[in-house]
Amino acid sequence: MREYELVFIVHPDLDETATNEVVEKIKGWITEAGGSVNKVDPWGKRQLAYPIRKQNNGQYFLLNIQIAPSFVTELERNLRFLEPVMRFLITSTDE
Repeated sequence: MREYELVFIVHPDLDETATNEVVEKIKGWITEAGGSVNKVDPWGKRQLAYPIRKQNNGQYFLLNIQIAPSFVTELERNLRFLEPVMRFLITSTDE
């Protein structure tokens, strides 16, 4: 298991319930793959540097996670097809 940081931007028009469902779905994917979510840090709604899907704002989230390196590509694929997620970035925090 390696440690990663997952930052993702959720569509700004979602209400709190729908946003929490998106976060829980992502956390579920990670735990089903044998990983763990160490920390969920909601950064709140922020203005984007450039419009994405005709939106100027987004809800930012940071997850500190531990997953197997082989699961990273599957997680990226799942995030790419999750409609409310506008952008994401997974980075390794291991040295």
